Amino acid sequence: MNWYVVYTKPKWEKKVAEQLKKFGIECYCPLITVVRQWSDRKKKVEVPLFNSYVFVQLPESDRNLVFQSAGAVRYLFWLGKPAIVRDEEISIIKRGLDGPDTCEVSVVPFQVGDTIALDSGPFSTQTAIVQEVNNTHYVLVLESLGCVLKMKFK
Repeated sequence: MNWYVVYTKPKWEKKVAEQLKKFGIECYCPLITVVRQWSDRKKKVEVPLFNSYVFVQLPESDRNLVFQSAGAVRYLFWLGKPAIVRDEEISIIKRGLDGPDTCEVSVVPFQVGDTIALDSGPFSTQTAIVQEVNNTHYVLVLESLGCVLKMKFK
Protein backbone atom coordinates (compact mmCIF):
# COMPACT_ATOMS: atom_id res chain seq x y z
CA MET A 1 0.00 0.00 0.00
CA ASN A 2 1.17 3.50 -0.81
CA TRP A 3 1.31 6.56 1.41
CA TYR A 4 -0.67 9.49 -0.01
CA VAL A 5 -0.86 13.12 1.08
CA VAL A 6 -4.30 14.46 1.99
CA TYR A 7 -4.78 18.23 1.94
CA THR A 8 -6.97 19.38 4.85
CA LYS A 9 -8.82 22.50 5.86
CA PRO A 10 -6.54 24.95 7.70
CA LYS A 11 -5.89 23.94 11.34
CA TRP A 12 -7.77 20.62 10.87
CA GLU A 13 -4.76 18.30 10.59
CA LYS A 14 -5.08 16.67 14.03
CA LYS A 15 -8.89 16.39 13.78
CA VAL A 16 -8.69 14.73 10.35
CA ALA A 17 -6.02 12.27 11.55
CA GLU A 18 -8.16 11.38 14.56
CA GLN A 19 -11.28 10.86 12.41
CA LEU A 20 -9.39 8.74 9.89
CA LYS A 21 -8.08 6.50 12.67
CA LYS A 22 -11.67 6.02 13.88
CA PHE A 23 -12.58 4.90 10.35
CA GLY A 24 -9.74 2.35 10.46
CA ILE A 25 -7.50 4.20 7.99
CA GLU A 26 -3.80 4.22 8.82
CA CYS A 27 -2.61 7.81 8.88
CA TYR A 28 0.28 9.89 10.15
CA CYS A 29 0.25 13.54 11.12
CA PRO A 30 3.78 14.52 12.23
CA LEU A 31 3.62 16.87 15.20
CA ILE A 32 6.26 19.09 16.78
CA THR A 33 6.17 20.85 20.14
CA VAL A 34 6.59 24.62 20.04
CA VAL A 35 6.35 27.32 22.69
CA ARG A 36 3.56 29.81 22.00
CA GLN A 37 3.39 33.20 23.69
CA TRP A 38 0.14 34.72 24.87
CA SER A 39 -0.21 38.07 26.59
CA ASP A 40 -0.24 36.45 30.03
CA ARG A 41 1.72 33.19 29.61
CA LYS A 42 3.85 30.87 27.53
CA LYS A 43 2.65 27.38 26.71
CA LYS A 44 4.04 24.36 24.90
CA VAL A 45 1.67 23.17 22.19
CA GLU A 46 1.83 20.44 19.57
CA VAL A 47 1.44 21.71 16.01
CA PRO A 48 1.68 19.83 12.69
CA LEU A 49 5.07 19.84 11.01
CA PHE A 50 3.37 20.27 7.61
CA ASN A 51 0.47 22.71 7.57
CA SER A 52 -2.74 21.26 6.06
CA TYR A 53 -1.17 17.85 5.27
CA VAL A 54 -1.92 14.39 6.65
CA PHE A 55 -0.27 11.23 5.30
CA VAL A 56 -2.55 8.22 4.74
CA GLN A 57 -1.69 4.64 3.82
CA LEU A 58 -4.39 2.73 1.97
CA PRO A 59 -4.96 0.82 -1.26
CA GLU A 60 -5.54 2.79 -4.44
CA SER A 61 -9.10 1.47 -4.64
CA ASP A 62 -9.99 2.86 -1.18
CA ARG A 63 -8.69 6.40 -1.74
CA ASN A 64 -12.17 7.97 -1.55
CA LEU A 65 -12.67 6.74 2.04
CA VAL A 66 -10.70 9.72 3.40
CA PHE A 67 -13.48 12.07 2.34
CA GLN A 68 -15.67 10.66 5.11
CA SER A 69 -13.71 13.06 7.31
CA ALA A 70 -15.23 16.55 7.23
CA GLY A 71 -11.86 18.29 7.12
CA ALA A 72 -10.31 16.35 4.22
CA VAL A 73 -10.32 18.57 1.12
CA ARG A 74 -8.42 16.72 -1.61
CA TYR A 75 -5.33 14.71 -2.38
CA LEU A 76 -2.05 16.40 -3.18
CA PHE A 77 -1.16 15.74 -6.84
CA TRP A 78 2.23 15.61 -8.55
CA LEU A 79 2.47 15.47 -12.35
CA GLY A 80 -1.24 14.76 -12.70
CA LYS A 81 -1.26 11.80 -10.32
CA PRO A 82 -1.82 11.58 -6.57
CA ALA A 83 1.50 12.24 -4.84
CA ILE A 84 2.99 9.05 -3.39
CA VAL A 85 5.34 9.22 -0.41
CA ARG A 86 7.79 6.34 -0.01
CA ASP A 87 7.86 4.31 3.21
CA GLU A 88 11.48 5.35 3.75
CA GLU A 89 10.50 9.03 3.73
CA ILE A 90 7.77 8.46 6.33
CA SER A 91 10.20 6.51 8.53
CA ILE A 92 12.80 9.28 8.19
CA ILE A 93 10.24 11.84 9.39
CA LYS A 94 9.24 9.57 12.29
CA ARG A 95 12.88 8.93 13.28
CA GLY A 96 13.71 12.61 13.11
CA LEU A 97 10.78 13.59 15.31
CA ASP A 98 11.31 10.74 17.80
CA GLY A 99 14.86 11.90 18.49
CA PRO A 100 15.89 14.16 21.36
CA ASP A 101 14.21 17.56 21.62
CA THR A 102 17.52 19.40 21.37
CA CYS A 103 16.85 21.06 18.03
CA GLU A 104 14.04 23.15 16.62
CA VAL A 105 12.34 21.92 13.45
CA SER A 106 10.34 24.05 11.05
CA VAL A 107 9.49 24.12 7.36
CA VAL A 108 10.22 27.45 5.70
CA PRO A 109 9.79 28.42 2.06
CA PHE A 110 12.70 29.41 -0.11
CA GLN A 111 13.96 32.95 0.42
CA VAL A 112 15.41 35.36 -2.14
CA GLY A 113 19.13 34.69 -2.46
CA ASP A 114 18.97 31.00 -1.46
CA THR A 115 21.01 28.59 -3.57
CA ILE A 116 19.11 25.41 -4.29
CA ALA A 117 19.91 22.17 -6.12
CA LEU A 118 17.33 21.08 -8.69
CA ASP A 119 16.87 17.32 -8.43
CA SER A 120 14.21 16.56 -11.02
CA GLY A 121 13.01 17.66 -14.42
CA PRO A 122 15.05 18.88 -17.36
CA PHE A 123 17.33 20.97 -15.14
CA SER A 124 18.22 18.20 -12.68
CA THR A 125 21.78 18.35 -11.32
CA GLN A 126 21.81 22.15 -11.79
CA THR A 127 22.05 24.69 -9.00
CA ALA A 128 19.97 27.85 -9.04
CA ILE A 129 19.67 31.06 -7.05
CA VAL A 130 16.20 32.15 -5.94
CA GLN A 131 15.64 35.61 -7.41
CA GLU A 132 11.94 36.13 -6.63
CA VAL A 133 9.35 34.44 -4.41
CA ASN A 134 5.68 35.05 -5.13
CA ASN A 135 2.39 33.41 -4.10
CA THR A 136 2.12 31.84 -7.54
CA HIS A 137 5.71 31.19 -8.63
CA TYR A 138 9.46 31.20 -8.00
CA VAL A 139 11.98 32.86 -10.31
CA LEU A 140 15.30 30.99 -10.36
CA VAL A 141 18.58 32.02 -11.98
CA LEU A 142 20.57 29.16 -13.53
CA GLU A 143 24.00 30.76 -13.76
CA SER A 144 25.68 27.70 -15.30
CA LEU A 145 23.25 27.81 -18.25
CA GLY A 146 22.86 31.59 -18.34
CA CYS A 147 19.08 31.57 -18.09
CA VAL A 148 16.20 32.50 -15.80
CA LEU A 149 13.59 29.87 -14.87
CA LYS A 150 10.07 30.73 -13.71
CA MET A 151 8.40 27.88 -11.79
CA LYS A 152 4.65 28.22 -11.29
CA PHE A 153 2.69 26.50 -8.53
CA LYS A 154 -0.27 24.35 -9.54
